[in-house]
Amino acid sequence: MPESEDLRWLHECPDALMAIDHAGRVVHWSAGARSLFGYGAEEACGRMLDTLIVLADRSAEQRAFIEQTLRDTTATFEALRRRKDGTLIYVDITGRRLAGEGGESGPLVLFSEKDVTSLKVQRDSRALEARFRELIDSTPDGIVIVNPTGHILIANAQAESLFGYAPGELHACPVERLLPERFRAPHKGHRSNYFAQPRTRAMGAGLELFGLRKDGTEFPVEISLSPLRINETQMVMSAIRDVSERKRFERALQEKNLELEKANRAKDHFLASMSHELRTPLNAVIGFTGTLLMRLPGELNDEQARQLEIVRSNARHLLALINDLLNLAKIEAGKIELRQEPVDCGELLREIAASLQPQAQAKGLGFELQLPGQPVMLDTDRRALSQILLNLTGNAIKFTRSGRVTVSLAGHARDDGRTLEFVVQDTGPGIAKEELAMLFEAFVQGKAGRRGVDEGSGLGLYLSRKLAELLGGELNCRSAPGEGSTFVLVLPGG
Repeated sequence: MPESEDLRWLHECPDALMAIDHAGRVVHWSAGARSLFGYGAEEACGRMLDTLIVLADRSAEQRAFIEQTLRDTTATFEALRRRKDGTLIYVDITGRRLAGEGGESGPLVLFSEKDVTSLKVQRDSRALEARFRELIDSTPDGIVIVNPTGHILIANAQAESLFGYAPGELHACPVERLLPERFRAPHKGHRSNYFAQPRTRAMGAGLELFGLRKDGTEFPVEISLSPLRINETQMVMSAIRDVSERKRFERALQEKNLELEKANRAKDHFLASMSHELRTPLNAVIGFTGTLLMRLPGELNDEQARQLEIVRSNARHLLALINDLLNLAKIEAGKIELRQEPVDCGELLREIAASLQPQAQAKGLGFELQLPGQPVMLDTDRRALSQILLNLTGNAIKFTRSGRVTVSLAGHARDDGRTLEFVVQDTGPGIAKEELAMLFEAFVQGKAGRRGVDEGSGLGLYLSRKLAELLGGELNCRSAPGEGSTFVLVLPGG
């Protein structure tokens, strides 16, 4: 648009002057406007003022001011503007309608804008000091209140001490001064985004945040942000906490955990690889003790036989304990190798019954095996399944003083496919609710009604459940004191 003689003075004025038409499109852009906002006339002219320096949430406010100026000839206004580099400033605006300018497009509006950021900071800072100084100094965290231009309006004594500044030294400073250099540029963008959608939240969720002391040292911080509006000015209050001590504890704990994990792996490796070395001497002790008890080398008196029985019994107990520990170590180390094969479950249960029924009869217990009429085949690891059922049935006999033990097998159809249910039920003392919740944990045993019973290693049920999970199934128990116990192993298939 050709310039009139009356508008050429715009380029010679040091203030930020700009003329826009009634729609808000820039017609003239002075050197002062270039100096204040960073845009040259060739960039600004022809573009909507809203897209250059007006904040997105202030467009309606800007349009209302233009309409007021056109209607009243002159108007004044204070607004927050955005420079070309993204930084924000407060400006004091005087608008004036230019009669006779603009031609057919209607009258132009002349804006004269002055940077009043420093004045605004001083004014808002005094208002905050009067209203909140006593309150923020009473908080244990460092408190810093910042306006949209990034200037610190007020900082409490804890914040000044935290960052190593003298009282009042942080006043009107850019908040980026408290950040390490590498965080400053992105922080300006984050700050603008926060003021666009202010809400109470933690700053940098999931990120490591650091503060910068005056002496240049860094320290880890946690920051909570809360929006604050005073006299129509949006601000943000930052509560800052030094978390150096907590971070040191976390690092120490992490290092200890790594050491423990390393030691645990070494233990598992040792146990998993020492199977032969641990079992061989014990088997020799048990074997030679049995030979002596069979009186093959010669006759024994009663006291010698009694003492050898004690040796054999304790050796067997120790071997069982070592076997449980080795199995546990293999499972924890992921070294259990399952061998899938077709298993006749009825035949397996008959073998277990044949093995353990004499123990039940020796205690005067009834023993019942309930099997389906047809063979039940299952693709699974025979050894693992046998170990689970031997453990469950052996426990039932061990802890039942009178009554009976029943082992049953049944197939069920479920929405997710067929399952096989192995049930071992006894008429033993039962298990209390609080003990039942811990029954399948390692080295834990129910105590009620089991006094006088050789309780083993406390690993049998833990290993059984681990094996059940490796087989793709689950192992659970229903019990109550005085009502016996029912252990149920559910495996997919069948």
